Amino acid sequence: MGKLIAIEGLDGSGKQTQSALLKDSLKSAGYDVASIDFPRYGKKSAVLCEAYLHGEYGDNASDVNAYAASSFFAMDRFVSYLSEWKAPYEACDYMVADRYVTSNAIHQCSKLPHDEWEGFVTWLFDYEFGKLGLPEPAKVVYLAMPVEKSEELVSVRYHGDETEKDIHERDDSYLRRSHEAAEWCCERLGWGRVECCRSGSLRSIEEIHEEIVLKIGIH
Repeated sequence: MGKLIAIEGLDGSGKQTQSALLKDSLKSAGYDVASIDFPRYGKKSAVLCEAYLHGEYGDNASDVNAYAASSFFAMDRFVSYLSEWKAPYEACDYMVADRYVTSNAIHQCSKLPHDEWEGFVTWLFDYEFGKLGLPEPAKVVYLAMPVEKSEELVSVRYHGDETEKDIHERDDSYLRRSHEAAEWCCERLGWGRVECCRSGSLRSIEEIHEEIVLKIGIH
């Protein structure tokens, strides 16, 4: 069975870029590598995710509770697993995932009181890994980004057009709660932490990639 490596982090932390670089490095090392990203935008499996993020169920992320919203993203993973990526996962040496079940831990814990996070994560992993049977990641790499820098990079992505942001991205307080949840998850769940900034400045893409490779332990 393939080994799934999940790349996590706040919006703007470079997950897509680092996932692609990791895939290339694994291929260069002689491994058979597949990749996946979530949500599966534009696919039928992600219809509920997209409607939620576009504000069709409420203008604020908190309008849909943590358990319901988690189910939207879980079904995207489950349906796409059956129809798209189960066979590649089973055949490859490694699969690199840009976001995974662990994203639900980050983004939905932020809607709950801190003293409920442990119980929520236990429920989440039992639901997606246990009940739905999705593969558990062999490694999770967390791209640690100061929340202020994340907000700045998201604004740059949309050239300052706030209407282009989803309900998560345009809610600063939600992003800050998600950052707190991500930091907790990283420490509590033993994720590999990679700092995206040093002394207030962004590290180079190559430097971050090299540290990820070390965390993964590519031989």
